[in-house]
Amino acid sequence: MRLKANDFKPYLRVLGYCRRYYARILGALCCMTLSAVFGIVPPWLVRNMIDDVLSGGNAAALDMIAVGMVALYLLKGLFGYGYAYLTAWVGQRAIMAIRLELYDKTQRLSLRVLYRRRTGEFLSRITNDVATLQNVVSSVVVDLAVQSLYFIGFLGFLFYINWKLTLATFLVIPPAAMLIDRASAQLRVIGGDIQEQLAQLAAIAQEALSQVRVVRSFATEDSEAERFDAQSRKHFRSIMKGTQTRGILEGLVEVTLFVAMAPILWLGGRDVLAGNLTAGELVAFLIYLGLLVAPVRTISRSVSTIQQGVASADRIFEILDEKDEVALLSSPLVLGNIRGEVAFEDVWFAYEGERWVLSGFSLAVRPGEKVAIVGPTGTGKSTLGDLLLRFYDPLKGRVLIDGADLRELDLKAYRRRVGVVPQDPALMKGSLAYNISYGCDVPHESIKKAAVMAGIDAFVSSLPDGYGTEVGERGVTLSGGQRQRIAIARAIVRDPAILLMDEATSSLDAVVESQIQGAMNVAMAGRTSIVIAHRLSTVRDADRIVVLGEGRVQEEGTHDALIAKRGAYFELYSLQSGGQGSSGRAPDGEDCL
Repeated sequence: MRLKANDFKPYLRVLGYCRRYYARILGALCCMTLSAVFGIVPPWLVRNMIDDVLSGGNAAALDMIAVGMVALYLLKGLFGYGYAYLTAWVGQRAIMAIRLELYDKTQRLSLRVLYRRRTGEFLSRITNDVATLQNVVSSVVVDLAVQSLYFIGFLGFLFYINWKLTLATFLVIPPAAMLIDRASAQLRVIGGDIQEQLAQLAAIAQEALSQVRVVRSFATEDSEAERFDAQSRKHFRSIMKGTQTRGILEGLVEVTLFVAMAPILWLGGRDVLAGNLTAGELVAFLIYLGLLVAPVRTISRSVSTIQQGVASADRIFEILDEKDEVALLSSPLVLGNIRGEVAFEDVWFAYEGERWVLSGFSLAVRPGEKVAIVGPTGTGKSTLGDLLLRFYDPLKGRVLIDGADLRELDLKAYRRRVGVVPQDPALMKGSLAYNISYGCDVPHESIKKAAVMAGIDAFVSSLPDGYGTEVGERGVTLSGGQRQRIAIARAIVRDPAILLMDEATSSLDAVVESQIQGAMNVAMAGRTSIVIAHRLSTVRDADRIVVLGEGRVQEEGTHDALIAKRGAYFELYSLQSGGQGSSGRAPDGEDCL
């Protein structure tokens, strides 16, 4: 069969999650062995009943055999329950640990890895692949172990009764083994295809549901349904192909074994007539041979399921083995009180190969300074924010916080002191209070204070449930301006030393943007603030404006100084203000960069 040593490597890794439960594993093995022993003996009692009771007329022996049968099956059931419960307990705990580790790993994976696959694919591995592995570990592997014990026990009695008949029986084993060998190899491929098709199905559904507004806006419900239907059909064909292969495998193995019983019955009957075998031994032999079918059938079915489990395990461990691009030190540096001094020193960064987004970028930001980063699309503005949050590490150069290399800092402790207001704030499902205090354990007074500073308290207080009001997924029940104010409050409530505004008002209209600007100014007061922006209203009052171009600083200075310089900033300003650069005003309030 094709269950090679390498096929069991994923399961050996799973066993690593079970080591702490060795006492329960030992108990399960004992129960499993005893249950198998008590299940193997009864046919031998049938032999005694025929030869000793029916032939010899021993009534006392009949009573003992009847009581023995009942006792054996009671013990078999008792110990069977023991191993089933213990193995299920250990298997479920191991799978629970794997699922948790897989989920935790996806939370920490590099953004580069996360963006390579669709979200639905990760969800499929956490749910479907883990469920497949759970079935294998909790039931299939246990069935395989139990039925293997039965197979060995039945085989032992067959050899004991008549080794010649047993060898004759096993002339049919090589053909059965060849069938299992071929089918198991194909089933592993089919199993991987089933899980891949299911992952694609989950990805399509997740994508359509998360972008439901886009789907309905463009009236593409029918095309999305067709896409889902087409993928469902692919998944259906994969499942049916696997079902067909398993059915053929199990049927042929069973037929092969039962066909073997005809000549065995003929040969055994001749031995009984010749006096080389008793009638009871022949009946017991045939019972054991018939019982042998069940273990063989279960083992063949288990082999096919294990192959599918191997495919799922490979997909799970592929994620768990993914190398972390942002490496964490075992003993990182924890800054007790971050002052907010930020420095980029000769930073080079590319998402692919040497297509440099940043090439020798250097910038020093003093504690409490408000610095605006502007420039054309694609010049690396948001990349600076990703590097500051250490979503990526520079390929060359370094980022310093209070003089310390960001790669040497305790990342969790550092990020807790950084407030972020993104362009499109996505709220979590839960109450408004939960969303404002997300990631922080703060009292209600702090939540309310942050909401007041962000200018959202009056709105929240007007709601029937106030701060306990539940918001829909991603906060779709709130307006863009309301979500933005909640994002500002969420940044304020953690009292950050560094505040990052990543195009925080670019998706809002000019009226709402001007209302929120006051809240942003309150949030930035006294903190090191880095504003990645397009609209001039968010950068005109900055202490410094840094213009990016070709991956590095083109020019920097105050708004008035850069306008007077008539360089890159002046050109951008003039382009987006309708040629009104010299006046410092943009028409119709549309101050854009």
